[in-house]
Amino acid sequence: MLERIRPIVFRTCAALLSIFVLAEVNYPRLSPQGQLAIFAMLGLVLVFLKYPIHRRFATHIGFQVLDFVFAIAVAVCFGYILIQTEPLFKRFWIEGQRLGDRAGMGTTTDYVIGLVGLLLVLEGTRRAIGLTLCILSMAFLAYAAFGQSMPDWLFPHRGYSWERIVSQTFLHSQGVFGIALKVMFTYVFLFVLFGALLEKTGATGYIINFARRLFRSSVGGPAKVAVVSSGAMGSLSGSAVANTATTGTFTIPMMRSSGFRPTIAGGIEAAASSGGALVPPIMGAGAYMMLEIVEPAVTYLQIIKAALIPAILYYTALLLIVHFYAKRVGASAEVPQENTAEMHQSKTGIEGLIFLVAFTTLILFLGLGYTPFRAVSLSLLLILILIGIRGIWVINRQVVRSDLSSTGTLVGQTLLISARQIWIGIRRTLEAMERAADGGVSLIAAASCVGIILGVVTLTGIGAKLPGALLPLAANSRILALALLMVSTIILGMGLPSSVCYLLMATLVGPVLAELGLVPLAAHLFIFYFGMMAMVTPPVALAAYTAAAIAGTGIMQTGVAAFRFALVGFALPYAFTLKPELLLLTPEGGTASFFIVAVSVLTVVLGIVALAASVSGHWFAPLNLWKRAGLLVAAAVFFLTHLGWEQLAALVVIAVIGFFNWRSRNSLVEYQ
Repeated sequence: MLERIRPIVFRTCAALLSIFVLAEVNYPRLSPQGQLAIFAMLGLVLVFLKYPIHRRFATHIGFQVLDFVFAIAVAVCFGYILIQTEPLFKRFWIEGQRLGDRAGMGTTTDYVIGLVGLLLVLEGTRRAIGLTLCILSMAFLAYAAFGQSMPDWLFPHRGYSWERIVSQTFLHSQGVFGIALKVMFTYVFLFVLFGALLEKTGATGYIINFARRLFRSSVGGPAKVAVVSSGAMGSLSGSAVANTATTGTFTIPMMRSSGFRPTIAGGIEAAASSGGALVPPIMGAGAYMMLEIVEPAVTYLQIIKAALIPAILYYTALLLIVHFYAKRVGASAEVPQENTAEMHQSKTGIEGLIFLVAFTTLILFLGLGYTPFRAVSLSLLLILILIGIRGIWVINRQVVRSDLSSTGTLVGQTLLISARQIWIGIRRTLEAMERAADGGVSLIAAASCVGIILGVVTLTGIGAKLPGALLPLAANSRILALALLMVSTIILGMGLPSSVCYLLMATLVGPVLAELGLVPLAAHLFIFYFGMMAMVTPPVALAAYTAAAIAGTGIMQTGVAAFRFALVGFALPYAFTLKPELLLLTPEGGTASFFIVAVSVLTVVLGIVALAASVSGHWFAPLNLWKRAGLLVAAAVFFLTHLGWEQLAALVVIAVIGFFNWRSRNSLVEYQ
């Protein structure tokens, strides 16, 4: 019985989730917390229906009943938040006050519901993505509860009661219903739906055909398309998550079809998308914030000029890593048609037209200044219109071919064909909604769990305490001080848009930056870079989460792959902070000469080649562990030091490893 009910309930909730997000994002009627309560409720219900408590118990009737019990408990807990928040249910408010107005005066019912809700979020996350994020969230909860017992190096605090912790992390808008879940609700789910609907139209096959023609002779061509297109799109949107969801819909299937493993395809897309906001001239909202924060004041032109060379170096490194990795795994330059089902679909060109219209209108709407959710909503509407037009075209073609003599029979056959095409269109749309929900529910669980961490960070103030340790270290080791600043930024950037993370960090550590002896603009770009890199830093890597949903892979595995491919993004901020010539600036903040800039760029390019070979494990021929380690050390030398004997030694190491690997490749070719 339950086996028959479960798919029906899942499809119904999936359709409701898609319709609710589309309607509420574009024409909001509920408060932000009410929106997120319904979004998380439907998402977690789907999690408990999709993922069993354990694989070995998936068919056990008792555990299936337990799954439904968990789903009902989710509806009760999140429905309680909705009822106690929305004015529509004012007559059910406890003591006549909405939940937000009872902060610090919560009832026992509030706290019990909140505690059960937290446990459901943790269990849903464990089922959807594994133990890692769940354990991390519990560690933060323990830190909030037992802060008074922490050693000095773990930033002790007075500790908080379980009521205060539950209130912060679940009942109000700084925890589960915070920025991480809002990003998923506002941007990610719509882009997942966008990709699912496009896939149902067969348009993705035309993308692969296009990449096959454009990069016919380039090894790993589809991955290179992902790198370049993600850089261009990311500069427009400024959001790593939205960028991944936009371009990943097209590029991840291309990479998979050309020989890249799904996890690697998702990692490449997340790494490429996370660098999009670093590309001038738009750079998201970060550049505009710097105009107000950096002291002494800088102009917008100075900011984009400073950001240009690092952005070029970032994407150069990604292209090199992709090229070397494609050589290593033997990825094809041309997508094999026999491995791509979409290529055998209709050759009428309608699917290609749907893709062209969807993609170009999405870029057009973003370029015209529409918000990402409005742009993707309009593109979804156009896709549905084009599906309807295709249906009409199919009806006409089938009627013409029917060759019926009787007018009555012709009318009846036309109605029958029309009804069949309408049903096909509705069915494909519902299947797309189900597919979007199937890929998106793990993101909803992860974002809810990330909210717990963010709530604890806000409650305990640990995000503000970490930078305070920088000043004593700055006197002894600038690199160590920068490393701690990096860690602080990444922790604060968990689930936050990069511009928000930058704003908070610049506000918190602004006085510290002035004492580090760095060029002010370089220090602020350092923070901005690591705000972006937080999007690909496990365990809270929202861009990787999005790529994993599209690729159909594990979140943590994709996060590790994204971190690996984006490693250059962790090295470049140190390089341009210690060598401001990469920003076209002198150490005193003036304009650097062309010769000094050229030398600095050349040394970093040598480091990029070494890093790309080390990360990919291939340079002319496969590299063993020791060669990769040697190249990694040599790359670090080029990134962190100035021209001198250290860089000369690193150059020798790179030349020797390259020479022997080149010889081993030639020997292998001769042997074959």
